[in-house]
Amino acid sequence: MRTALLQSSGRPGSVVENLKVLDEAAGRAAEAGAGLLATPEMFLTGYAIGDDIARLAEPADGESADAIAEIAARHGVAVAYGYPERDGERVFNSAQLISADGTRLANYRKTHLFGCFERDHFTTGEQAVVQAELGGLRVGLMICYDVEFPENVRAHALAGTDLLIVPTAQMHPFQFVAESVVPVRAFENQMYVAYVNRTGPEGEFEFVGLSTLAGPDGIARTRAGRGEELVLADADPVLLADSRETNPYLKDRRPGLYGSLI
Repeated sequence: MRTALLQSSGRPGSVVENLKVLDEAAGRAAEAGAGLLATPEMFLTGYAIGDDIARLAEPADGESADAIAEIAARHGVAVAYGYPERDGERVFNSAQLISADGTRLANYRKTHLFGCFERDHFTTGEQAVVQAELGGLRVGLMICYDVEFPENVRAHALAGTDLLIVPTAQMHPFQFVAESVVPVRAFENQMYVAYVNRTGPEGEFEFVGLSTLAGPDGIARTRAGRGEELVLADADPVLLADSRETNPYLKDRRPGLYGSLI
């Protein structure tokens, strides 16, 4: 499945403008033959927007979800996007996957919040593995800091995730995560990992870009630079099956030895 990664910080604080950016990117992705477009963490509203996070937060089935479903259906491309999700008095840092026909397929709430900023503005999610079937692949969702925990990604591997979508807001000086950690996670767990970052200055943060889609062989199929960019690469189920057949990591595990980890 051809996957498009929208590396952009959009227009922080403006849902309307970010929907326009998403619409334009979905058109370009569809023209390039993509079946899936993924955005960064908190793309719908912006990340470093302080108390506007709570003000702009919406339910998973809110107006913006409907607008994105319309965009997906009009362009014929599935969309995975990051946004602040309101559930009663709680606000979660979430990612939602909508199919190419506009159906809401999966919604994930970030389980590992990074730093005081996130802990001050969000409630921690409690479901580690969220998946949906898309384009012949089992697609999983995760957000930014989550992928830096080996146990998290291994849980997806054991649950059969083929393509892990990771909207992210990776900031300086942690660019080594995009450059090194993400390809290793893909290799050691025998899956594709799509890591989609924000870019440029925003509030107190400097986002580093470097969005990538890494394959089960640990090789980056595409990698963006530091600026606004739409990059594409294929998640190939045939290559994935062949790689899982020859790489023994998951087959050679000895879970009985790992009890002390939990």
